[in-house]
Amino acid sequence: MSNFEDAMADLRGRRIAITDAPGVVPSAPGLYAIYGDKEAWNELRMNPQVDSPLYIGKAEDSLARRELQGHFAVNRSVRAQTGSSTVRRSFAALLRETLGLRGIPRNPDKPAHFSNYGLSREHDDLLTAWMHRHLAIAVWPTPRVLDEPLADIERAIIRRWTPPLNLSGNPHPAPGLSAARARMAAEARAWGPSDAAV
Repeated sequence: MSNFEDAMADLRGRRIAITDAPGVVPSAPGLYAIYGDKEAWNELRMNPQVDSPLYIGKAEDSLARRELQGHFAVNRSVRAQTGSSTVRRSFAALLRETLGLRGIPRNPDKPAHFSNYGLSREHDDLLTAWMHRHLAIAVWPTPRVLDEPLADIERAIIRRWTPPLNLSGNPHPAPGLSAARARMAAEARAWGPSDAAV
């Protein structure tokens, strides 16, 4: 079985609830798939396909650190930061109205790079809680020998499965995702110090 086939099998296999993932997801490089329950698909305003992943990504260093901390903030002592996570920005954009989220600069002290918008601490916490309630993850740790680069395997799976929250290399991303992200980027651009309490 090729790495591509092996990865697809694992990413279609066991799904781990985000809150159960610590101690299960390995500290190893690999690929991951994010799945949502029916309510998640509905709130994202997409036709529910709970057996299909919402997003495919890769961790070049550690699945546990990149995914569980960077995207999902499973350790409560570590604050999630939407400005540093493209998948959180996509979830935030599509849940903007449902959760009442608003885009702000990733670094309010030095506003710039508004397409990498962030959220206030309160709004980051709202998004994290939603993700913990509705999402699960499947992982494929890389074997010792890869027959092709990890990034190539990731791209091939994205082309094959077209997960709606992937933008790069995806022939069929979620309709309206780019526009939704642009709205939040515009909010971040218009943000001012007087908005800091929001």
